[in-house]
Amino acid sequence: MLSLFISIKKLLTSIRYILQRDDTKSLLVLVLITLISGTIFYSTVENLTILNAFYLSFTTLTTIGYGDIYPQTDLGKLFTIIYALVGIGLMALFISVVSRAYLYSKTDKKKESSQNNF
Repeated sequence: MLSLFISIKKLLTSIRYILQRDDTKSLLVLVLITLISGTIFYSTVENLTILNAFYLSFTTLTTIGYGDIYPQTDLGKLFTIIYALVGIGLMALFISVVSRAYLYSKTDKKKESSQNNF
């Protein structure tokens, strides 16, 4: 249980690092805009509740895709194809930036501790 809290703390530190940089802020904004646009589309075209529309958007972009909620209309299916192609690449980029920040923060702490030992 302790290791879970330590991992969450490290993840939050990485996210804080990401939010300090302008280029990664822009990427985060793009991810949020993509999620919000998918949520709006699915709620209006597919007549889903906001929660279900967000759920469908999130599971599509993260490639989880349980299949319990899916587009019923032809327009919804076409949108999902385009949305997945664009959004999955965007999410992969965002996840790689978060991972890089996480690893960078780990190596920074190791460098600091080794410099303090001398």
